[in-house]
Amino acid sequence: MLRNVLATIFGLFVGMCVNMALIQLNTTVLYPMPEGLDTNDPAQFNAYLETLPALAFVVVMLAHLGQALVGGWVAARLSHSRPKLLAMIVGVFSLLGGIAAMMMFKGPAWMAIELPLYLVLAWLAGSLEEKRRAALSTAEPAQDA
Repeated sequence: MLRNVLATIFGLFVGMCVNMALIQLNTTVLYPMPEGLDTNDPAQFNAYLETLPALAFVVVMLAHLGQALVGGWVAARLSHSRPKLLAMIVGVFSLLGGIAAMMMFKGPAWMAIELPLYLVLAWLAGSLEEKRRAALSTAEPAQDA
């Protein structure tokens, strides 16, 4: 059980790192924030968001979905048992973060399409790990020659 808890926590951590890396790329390289922007001021940050093109929000969506997929896969891969469940836990936390972000920041309405995809990608990550484990368990053991 401890291994599953740690796998979930590590999956959440890795997923957040993927998310933040893509967000950092978006806000520093692709669409740099203006000098002096206070990101802690919602009014200033939302004014900045209104200047961004749609492609900037696609990168944000990829960051969020990458969090659910990669984080879910890491949790599933490191788990002792129930890989799909642990991946889904990461997906649910990612979904909750996505909902919170949408409530705090103004973005295009079409970004709401990402919300159910958090769970779909987390389920996919867990399913991939379950299939990998099933393939390993049905493979014939290596025989010494």
